[in-house]
Amino acid sequence: MTTTAGPDDDLRWAGVAGQATAAREGRVSSAELVDAALAHIAAHDARLNAFTVVLADAARAEAAARDAVPAAERGPLHGVPVAIKEEVDVAGTVTTYGGRGNSTPAREDAELVRRLRAAGAVVVGRTAMPEFGQWPFTESEATGSRGATRNPWDLTRSPLGSSGGTAAAVAAGLVPVGIGGDGGGSIRLPSSACGLFGLKPQRGRVTSAPHPHLWWALGTAGPLARSVLDSALVHDVIRGATPSDRFRAGDVGSFVEAAGREPGRLRIGVSVASPARGVRPDPEHVRAVHATADLLDRLGHHVEQAHPTYPDTTAAFVPQYVGGVRHEVATLEHPHLVETRTLDVLRVGAWATDRVVEWAVRRGEAIAARVNRVFDGYDVLLTPVVPHRPPPVGVLDGARLPRAALRSLPVTAYTALWNVTGNPAASVPAGFATDGLPLAVQLVGPPDGEPVLLSLAAQLERERPWADARPPA
Repeated sequence: MTTTAGPDDDLRWAGVAGQATAAREGRVSSAELVDAALAHIAAHDARLNAFTVVLADAARAEAAARDAVPAAERGPLHGVPVAIKEEVDVAGTVTTYGGRGNSTPAREDAELVRRLRAAGAVVVGRTAMPEFGQWPFTESEATGSRGATRNPWDLTRSPLGSSGGTAAAVAAGLVPVGIGGDGGGSIRLPSSACGLFGLKPQRGRVTSAPHPHLWWALGTAGPLARSVLDSALVHDVIRGATPSDRFRAGDVGSFVEAAGREPGRLRIGVSVASPARGVRPDPEHVRAVHATADLLDRLGHHVEQAHPTYPDTTAAFVPQYVGGVRHEVATLEHPHLVETRTLDVLRVGAWATDRVVEWAVRRGEAIAARVNRVFDGYDVLLTPVVPHRPPPVGVLDGARLPRAALRSLPVTAYTALWNVTGNPAASVPAGFATDGLPLAVQLVGPPDGEPVLLSLAAQLERERPWADARPPA
């Protein structure tokens, strides 16, 4: 990830907004942006293992088509190279879900990929994930730590997961943005480990088509990006349900406009208590929350210690998680090739029938009604994103289900609750720890509360800029 000074390097790190503006104004062609991204991937990804497939020929052809579009007809993401997580269909490539169970390329793009292309983006590759996104570490049984995705800030450490390939690619400047998914923290966790802004949107905000849902009520897709504006630009392109989507979010207007607004004086509740019993946060994560609270207080917000009541979400989360994995395994061409850990999950979770899963969805709705009472008194909750520092790669080496679960469950202590309730929640960079890796805090909003999260996160970004931070060579 060596960086060089000069205009080309500035454009590499300009993000979605900077690259799209340059392309629309004719200061750079789509072909040049894509060629640069492919060159960065070729030069640096062997150390990161962020990409599983690089679509060089297809991306160059797509970029040439973008350059033929008249300037007046160019979309908001014109010419921008993007990466797509392995669980999202991209026409002509195999949707692997991070495993080996499929071998036939998808015939059509997922709806969100179609929308990205319609806005002018160019898909340059697919990014790594653990099989079915089950674990918060981007590792697979097949490759072990040799093929694990690595954190650009320290190649010996994990970028977390499950959208770890996307996070590593964006943090290293290989692409300005990538699509991930979040069923228990999988956008926010790797964003926190890699110094990115990652918003898990409200349930039903981003279409899951052609699938009616992603892990029932738990999951959603969304971008991992370097800045709040970059995230908002992509969200405005991909958001909106289709008739086939089971869940739908309310109309909240433009994310870009929200990111450009001052948030006003907000009531912010601060809590470092873990929703998961027995999990204690790292002192550096506690300090990051308190430092952010102090900054928000200086900015004029009403900030106070909050004491939310966190119910046990196991009965709502686990059946949907197991049911989601089972549903995806059932779509595979070669289900006998799934990992041993996945077979363990299916065997141990055989009780999670569709009827039980539907009960768990309703249980989650009851939990949401209870938890959301905290927003009667606050506009935003400020918490840690993850309790512990990113571990060395190889966390899952040789681990069957019991050990994998023991190592994984604490990681999602602060994030999984908001998948059960469906609330929007964002990982916001908050400086660096003594180990040299990024720190982050989580902002949680009420239902349909993305606008307040975006405006508040943008205010924090102005006061404490992070997008220019680059991993070491």
